[in-house]
Amino acid sequence: MELVNIFEGLTYLKPEITLGIGLLLIVLLDLFINKNKNVLHFISLAIILITGYFVLEQSDVSKAFLPISTQTDRNFGMLTLDAFGIYFKILVLLGSILLVFFSITSAEVKSVNNRLGEYYALILGMLLGMMLMISASDLIMVYLSIELVSLSSYVLAGFTKLRSRSSEAALKYLLYGGTASGIMLFGISLLFGITGNTNLYEIHKVLISAQVNSLTFSTAIVMIFTGMAYKISAAPFHFWTPDVYEGAPISITAYLSVASKAAGFALLIRFVKTVFVMFSEQNGDWNLIPIFDWQTFIIVISILTMTLGNFTALWQNNLKRLLAYSSIAHAGYLLLGLTVLSDKGILAILIYFTFYLIMNLGAFYIVMLIADKTGTEDITKLKGLGHSSPFLGTALTIFLISLVGLPPTAGFIGKFYIFVSLLDSKMILVAVIALLNTVVSLYYYIKVLKYIYLVKGDKIETIPINYSNYIVIITLLIPTILFGIYFTPIVNLANKCVLLLNNL
Repeated sequence: MELVNIFEGLTYLKPEITLGIGLLLIVLLDLFINKNKNVLHFISLAIILITGYFVLEQSDVSKAFLPISTQTDRNFGMLTLDAFGIYFKILVLLGSILLVFFSITSAEVKSVNNRLGEYYALILGMLLGMMLMISASDLIMVYLSIELVSLSSYVLAGFTKLRSRSSEAALKYLLYGGTASGIMLFGISLLFGITGNTNLYEIHKVLISAQVNSLTFSTAIVMIFTGMAYKISAAPFHFWTPDVYEGAPISITAYLSVASKAAGFALLIRFVKTVFVMFSEQNGDWNLIPIFDWQTFIIVISILTMTLGNFTALWQNNLKRLLAYSSIAHAGYLLLGLTVLSDKGILAILIYFTFYLIMNLGAFYIVMLIADKTGTEDITKLKGLGHSSPFLGTALTIFLISLVGLPPTAGFIGKFYIFVSLLDSKMILVAVIALLNTVVSLYYYIKVLKYIYLVKGDKIETIPINYSNYIVIITLLIPTILFGIYFTPIVNLANKCVLLLNNL
């Protein structure tokens, strides 16, 4: 019977098993392919697509909520399969597919073409870690999955070694990551000492039925949150972000800004929902165990995150650093959805993240094309881009307007749902602070557009783009505009996943 349960559990691990096998396949092929290693791009893409097929195959509602476990009781699983997790897995896989297309055209990746096998092995390893992070329902699995993502991303951050800042980025990432992981592990050990369990469901049972020392428990929760906040670039655990984003290859920077952040948010939401929520009321509000004030804590972190991100971005002249601080600010906006502690807030996060993935990757892709041609990421070097390369200038303008959250772009819809969730929860002051932060962000995005269209001087030369570049940009551009007008399918899908999350 035990063996039957093990094999049954493995059937729900087909996406993760596919990635593991694919990783080994890439390593083996790299040993035998000496000349034309570009084929590894397409093999890696095929592995990700097959993984995506298995994830979509699991979207059958009858298979939802079944943990990967050798126990018949679903509350003992280390991984939980549900529609909420599948939604985030699809986002991460979409980001991974686009990363492959980024890498195919990236001059930085082409410069290390002889190490392409290592590059994709690390990416698949990071993707595997993110898939496990999204489904993790045990603190041991949480820690192991975060470490798997981190170890791969440390190497990828300094992979090209074309400049000293790449090595500096990897070292800073390693130091910050190691510190955050150590603090998190200490918090996990404290929580295990308090509750006698590492399984999130079992910890929930203990908190309901027994009294625990609130000070020690709160300390443990803050320490565990440190590891998650580091992954999503939330202040004050964000200091690694600008240096790593600037020093890493642009393709990896773009990937870290969306995929790693998505996995981190999925993990944080599952942790809060599974451990602390006793039940959801009919209006969708969560009734939490009154042992840790999550709302006040997240409000402080989210306001600090968006404010530091936006105000620090004002002084940036490097496009990658500007988008890095922008990414920090967006993490603050996303955390606002969690502050309301309701289904509406989670719905807003899912919608916002879907659109954020599209518009942020689009902005980074154009920055990559510009940097590959000009050899610089300086904003002041973009003079006349709108005239010399009108397609790139127009596309970058649309992506930046969407990142601000102006209509009629998808970014407006994402922020609209965040603000609606705040207003429904009577959090007027928090909504006003978020709105003022949005106004601040408008300034530094407009600064980029000023150099593209208005500043006179030696204009940037025409940036040649091929058909594959056009396809990638248009693929990201169309939904950025379309979902700003017709967004019902995304809202309906996200709403279904939130309703199913209540069955956890």
